Amino acid sequence: MPRYEYRCHTCDTVFTEQRPMSRSSESATCPDGHEEARRVLSVFATAGRATASAGNPAPAAGGGGWGGGGCGGGCACH
Repeated sequence: MPRYEYRCHTCDTVFTEQRPMSRSSESATCPDGHEEARRVLSVFATAGRATASAGNPAPAAGGGGWGGGGCGGGCACH
């Protein structure tokens, strides 16, 4: 079951709640008991190296690199 972030409009507390996708947009009750907490857009970030090396060249622009699927060729799908 996915986790969603909510913000309380009364006390501004941000908290997460695990619930089915079908209930993701329903208001939630904050940990302090206030009833009007609404879902907020969560920010997802990754960290890693985005540089190419001689042993691992970056794909060419226009899908001319790895794969050649509809994703631009970055995942080697066909």
